[in-house]
Amino acid sequence: MYVCQECAHEWAPGTIAVDIPHDDEVVRDVYGNVLSDGDAVTVIKDLKIRGSSSVIKVGTKKKNIRLVNGDHDIDCKIDGIGALQLKSEFAKKT
Repeated sequence: MYVCQECAHEWAPGTIAVDIPHDDEVVRDVYGNVLSDGDAVTVIKDLKIRGSSSVIKVGTKKKNIRLVNGDHDIDCKIDGIGALQLKSEFAKKT
């Protein structure tokens, strides 16, 4: 099982969706701006990573994000932490 490091949501490895959301499913950041693949986002609050002492700090910028279906709709890699998925409610478009 995979476990979200932010909210402890669990899902099976075969159920992770990596498709771009359908046209009727628009992903928006915390301020309502529409996000798309390749955009750059900034984290708006400190995010603790469960099971670790690491924290994703406010202001961390990520370029070239990928949108996926599901509760955690931003897929990115963070230096020093690795690949993870974020909720769009914790990011703003830059």
